[in-house]
Amino acid sequence: MDAGDGSPAASPLDAVAAAFKSRVVELQDLVLARSMFPATALPDLKSVDASVTAMETQVQDIRRHLQEEFDAIPKAKRLIEQSLKQQEKLQHMLANLPSGMREDVFATPFEQSSSRMRPECFNFSSSVPEYNECELKIKEEPVAAPKKGRAPAPRWYISTEELNSLSSYMRGRLTLEKVNIAINEVASYADANAHLVTCPKQKLSADMLDKALELRDIAATGAVKGKPFFLEVDIKGPGLKLDNTGKAILTVLRHLGRIHETRIGRHRVFLLLKQA
Repeated sequence: MDAGDGSPAASPLDAVAAAFKSRVVELQDLVLARSMFPATALPDLKSVDASVTAMETQVQDIRRHLQEEFDAIPKAKRLIEQSLKQQEKLQHMLANLPSGMREDVFATPFEQSSSRMRPECFNFSSSVPEYNECELKIKEEPVAAPKKGRAPAPRWYISTEELNSLSSYMRGRLTLEKVNIAINEVASYADANAHLVTCPKQKLSADMLDKALELRDIAATGAVKGKPFFLEVDIKGPGLKLDNTGKAILTVLRHLGRIHETRIGRHRVFLLLKQA
């Protein structure tokens, strides 16, 4: 590393090197003054040269280590920036997580199982069936764990600001919780489809094989390849159904850039989009 390389560590180190050189000149002058004693002058010069060489080596090592640390600063900055972006995404997801799902995230396994038997989840006040908030919670269904190298479908929840930004006729009577529960549900559809696409045929039952083959054909098309997707026929509730409310939710998700719709053969296919 030259003196004129412009690095922050160059200037003080050059000053140290200059001080060493100045000291060397002084030592050489002192040794020359002792030239009247030839028997001792040569060993003294060798000793001085060895000491100076050792000091110069140490200075070069220090400069090399400082340069390595200086080169690592941009990498550390990029890591910090990526960590902050990830933190913002997680905070956004947590802030807009439906209350029912929030309980499942923070509850212990015992609390999760016991919460399904809470009295408020049952309505005995009328003989007419009524739907309350508990019935809108996502039913956990056993889905095979994603294979190594395959990321789960994105769950890009919407915020209150996004919902309020929609026109009143598009928003209608939708709530933030209903829309985000639907987002979680369609992501589970996409995970299940991805499992069928990659699952070996010998592990599929006879009634699932035809659907798996059809999904593989859809997944291989140019518009869908490599993207998480679900079909219109996958929509069966409980959080999202093909009724007026469900159609309104799909319209909102398309408008807010959460899904993209296309048609392949006889199927309406919905692609889940990732957060930029």
